[in-house]
Amino acid sequence: MPKFVIKSVITRNRIFAPMKYFATLPFLLIAFVSCSQNYPGIKAGAERIDFYLPKIQNKTVAVVANHTSLVGKSHLVDTLLALGVNVKVIFSPEHGFRGNSEAGALISSYIDEKTHIQVYSLYSKWKKPVAKQLEGIDVVLFDLQDVGVRFYTYISTLHYVMEACAEYGKQCIVLDRPNPNGFYVDGPVLDTAFRSFVGMHPVPIVYGLTIAEFAQMINGEGWLKNGEKCNLAVVPCEGYNHNIAFPLPVKPSPNLPNQQSVLLYPSLGLFEGTAVSVGRGTDFPFQVFGFPDFPVKNFSFTPVEKPGASVNPPYKEKKCYGIDLRGFAPDYFIDRKALILDWLIYAYRSYPQKEKFFNNFFRLLAGNDELKKQIISGMSADDIRKSWQPDLKKYKAIRKKYLLYKDFE
Repeated sequence: MPKFVIKSVITRNRIFAPMKYFATLPFLLIAFVSCSQNYPGIKAGAERIDFYLPKIQNKTVAVVANHTSLVGKSHLVDTLLALGVNVKVIFSPEHGFRGNSEAGALISSYIDEKTHIQVYSLYSKWKKPVAKQLEGIDVVLFDLQDVGVRFYTYISTLHYVMEACAEYGKQCIVLDRPNPNGFYVDGPVLDTAFRSFVGMHPVPIVYGLTIAEFAQMINGEGWLKNGEKCNLAVVPCEGYNHNIAFPLPVKPSPNLPNQQSVLLYPSLGLFEGTAVSVGRGTDFPFQVFGFPDFPVKNFSFTPVEKPGASVNPPYKEKKCYGIDLRGFAPDYFIDRKALILDWLIYAYRSYPQKEKFFNNFFRLLAGNDELKKQIISGMSADDIRKSWQPDLKKYKAIRKKYLLYKDFE
């Protein structure tokens, strides 16, 4: 990426990043790397077979899984079947069992061609397993790669799976995985008046927990329906701690194709509640932002349909100008440990029709009505961040109770 593009952004936005944080594009195009290559001592919960196999042998099992549910290079379901485990049902989250459905696309239930097992979508007309789907099931095994961001819907699927297990008397075992954004906590804590599938719990946008830790918090804080408790067990990772910005071995969903996008997602996800494109329909989603009338013309992109990722992206086939963030090395976000609001504020101030900048989805992503008002009123990023601190302090005290690993605080 040409350095002058980044320089113009920083000058206009007063965002300063030392040159050590800029990386050459070939480096950033290394999408995902194997866990063992970078962190040979880390094992995901699914890899600790000896830890959980005794809990599911001679039982009828339902698995909540997708393409990220790997044991080495083998899918968890294939691994379990090879071990003689009776897997009767598969539940799939947003993006589907094979992970190739675009965000928001409703998915039908079907028979998996490879395993011939019934797959029930939990991103369809129902979000929670129903009694008939759990008939004869003893244990529900949950294994999804989360990214540690409140509006990423895998934790909402976790909630509803736990709720169904509590309601129908099934045990839920969560196989843990490292959180690639688990090295900090930041953002507004959700006001439950704005509860939705992209934000069900009173947690900040970046909540600093693995999915097993999050499951423990859902249970421990009584967040399930009627305060019920799920018969929950977790299988922790081995060798992981919250000081590690873990690079994922596989993309967690179609529009998070590399570590850069995963690290940018907490900040750029809010743009999906605005008139700004985050690059859906390009080869670099969640690594850029812009719109056709963006005032700076140094960088442009044109969204197009991409089957399995973006069927009808914002500004389809329209040339957008904007900011290319691929020049920021991952260390910039890792060292900063914070949401970056400056880009959102800059985009709002640059948008010609400000009354059309925000849509109704924004308050659900933000988890409140305040952030929109704060940006419109002209508050600085620093002042907005200060307004989050009392709620963040309370949340962090709750979070501490459910940690499984050495923390960053």
